[in-house]
Amino acid sequence: TYLLVLIIFYTIDPNYFFFSLSLSLSLSLSLSLSLSLSLSLSPSIRLLLFFPAVVLLDTTAVLGELGWMTYPVNGWDAITEMDEQNRPIHTFQVCHVMEPNQNNWLRSNWISRQEAQKLYVELRFTLRDCNSIPWVSGTCKETFNLLYLEADDPHGPAARFHAADYAKVDTIAADESFTQTDLGDRVLRLNTEVRELGPLARKGFYLAFQDVGACIALVSVRVYYKKCPSTLRNLAAFPDTVPRVDSSSLVEVRGACVEHAEERDTPKLYCGADGDWLVPLGRCVCSVGHEESDGLCLGECYCVDAASHPPARSLSLSLSLSLSLSLSPSLPLSLSLSLSLSLSLPLSPSRPADAFFVQRRRN
Repeated sequence: TYLLVLIIFYTIDPNYFFFSLSLSLSLSLSLSLSLSLSLSLSPSIRLLLFFPAVVLLDTTAVLGELGWMTYPVNGWDAITEMDEQNRPIHTFQVCHVMEPNQNNWLRSNWISRQEAQKLYVELRFTLRDCNSIPWVSGTCKETFNLLYLEADDPHGPAARFHAADYAKVDTIAADESFTQTDLGDRVLRLNTEVRELGPLARKGFYLAFQDVGACIALVSVRVYYKKCPSTLRNLAAFPDTVPRVDSSSLVEVRGACVEHAEERDTPKLYCGADGDWLVPLGRCVCSVGHEESDGLCLGECYCVDAASHPPARSLSLSLSLSLSLSLSPSLPLSLSLSLSLSLSLPLSPSRPADAFFVQRRRN
């Protein structure tokens, strides 16, 4: 599934990946065969794949109209087009660069924050280079403002479009702006910016975008928060956990022993700000009559004296061959491939193992 997702991302933007192919040579006591694929991802894609994010808003996934509010009516324009799969693409555009003192507002619908106090807003947008627009002198800008307004009730009175009513997150600028030449060559200079929002105290909020005289196309907006996923460690289960607002502090979570296990030391994990589990402490052990298998305590077992059933012994020899191949640097994929075989030679035991015990699971 991850590979399919990565291929989709590659078709959207190949710059998410970097390519390298290598095959290595090594000699050891076993010969094995394996195939592996490794990829180097951009931070936003790595977050999506490996650190669980709860998405509260994604304009690219909305099938109907967004219904966002604009002020004044001749400010931001909502444009909906269909892609190759007949899915809507929602964009908002504004480009009143010829007139001074612009104050154009775009506001989202009410968004529930759920259990999060800190959120992340990912914006994808294009912005026109003012130097590429003739006769605009000092009226053209190359930034816009991101703001938010907290509210408990989605059906409360409509908020006014006054900057004093909103909390400003940041002034957003483009890393790459497009020119008239880019338009003629159909080159898309798409920027991605991520900003933190919070701490939040009320049940929900509105996002707002204030244009002060730039030429902008807002392509997508995604709002999400991170959490540490539920997991099993050291025979203990830990629930999914939302990190603290303060990125420097960890959330201590106590685990519960799985079935047929008991505490040896109190099992604990710490939830980090990026949604990853850190610093495992303590553990559970399987109760008498059970054995650990794949993180669980399963079945009953009985013991057999290995003096009458000596353990099988063998000698394994392994050889690994490695080859390095360098492809075009522009090909954005990192692939690692290895091949192995296993050869085992049985040997008779060198000495009796009268103190050795073998556990077998009862069928």
